Amino acid sequence: MNWLRDRSIAIVGCSQLPSVRRSGKTALELGAEVTALLLKQCSMERWQVDGLATTLANSEAGNAFWTSVICETLGLSVRWAQVTDIGGCSVGGNIARAAAAIHSGLSETVLCLAADAPSTKFSTVQSGYRAEFFDPFGYGLPVSFGLLTSAYAARHGLPEKAMAKLAVAQRNGAMLNENACEALRMPLTERDYLDSRMISDPLRLLDCVMRCDGANAFMVMSTERARALGFKRFVHPIAYRECINFDPRGDIEDITVTGFSEVGPAALKSAGMVVSDVQSFHPYDDFYIALILQLEQIGFCKTGQAQDFVLNTDVSINGDLPINTGGGQISAGQPGLAGGGVNLAEAVDQLLGRAGARQLRRAENALVTGIGVIQYGRNWGCSSALVLEAGA
Repeated sequence: MNWLRDRSIAIVGCSQLPSVRRSGKTALELGAEVTALLLKQCSMERWQVDGLATTLANSEAGNAFWTSVICETLGLSVRWAQVTDIGGCSVGGNIARAAAAIHSGLSETVLCLAADAPSTKFSTVQSGYRAEFFDPFGYGLPVSFGLLTSAYAARHGLPEKAMAKLAVAQRNGAMLNENACEALRMPLTERDYLDSRMISDPLRLLDCVMRCDGANAFMVMSTERARALGFKRFVHPIAYRECINFDPRGDIEDITVTGFSEVGPAALKSAGMVVSDVQSFHPYDDFYIALILQLEQIGFCKTGQAQDFVLNTDVSINGDLPINTGGGQISAGQPGLAGGGVNLAEAVDQLLGRAGARQLRRAENALVTGIGVIQYGRNWGCSSALVLEAGA
């Protein structure tokens, strides 16, 4: 399971569109724009891309030929295509899937593309228990994460001081990020966070992510090919783990225990690292309680001690453990099912040394995570962890 550790796979470029509320564009339009930016950045032509890994789009739900339509729209002809449907784990998961396709000889150069426009059009319909037990009672994401926050608070106390600190740190990053949603690029204080209205007690308005339209794209190939094409800097994915449908029988009584208790330590071990080696952390952040749980379950601190850890750690751009340096999704906006690429793009930019005013002093590695789907009476169903390393 250490197949990425040989640094034989390279991310040679990434591009991202600014997150925008109600852009009026389709996911296909956004995908075309971000792909054109990526090809220009990499000095490549469309014919050089022979693989496509993409995500679903809330705004294009029901399209049974999504990869074919994307290829037709973008003028691509590929030998291998993949559409991944594990929510916020999908973008990072596609980096690993692209690597697998390259290793197996199915493809040489893979475009990992994610685009969605849920604030313009939202057409997703989820069946199963959601239609019967969730939707009729308004049991949406804020309610689900409010339940998780309450469950955590009952055991360990409400970590609102830590979440306030994280909110301010991420907002400071967003203010330096030109791709962050313009409506969110304004100063925020801890008092602003604490005074924001309750949405699903104890979840506040400023705990919650805001859906936007946007897109991101990554070019993946073998390191050997990257060097042959003249790329001087790139990023290696050196470890990846994912878990879908954690604890299927409900054996764990505590619903705050997630798949990160497995995938986080496993990914770091596969990379030959421990948590103290991580130079920047880019956790999936649709609600701040998710960061609290990830910090504990990946191993940055013990269970119930995330608040103390955050309060005693500098998580800013200049700190000991920078977290979501571009603002994360909560302060930069969540482009629907392309949301997992927001923090991944930030991590790649940091490792390529092109984060501008947000550039970290130490940017040799990064840990990026993903979260997907809330299950019935449980926590999220998908968890992923991707370890990246700067290469040249």
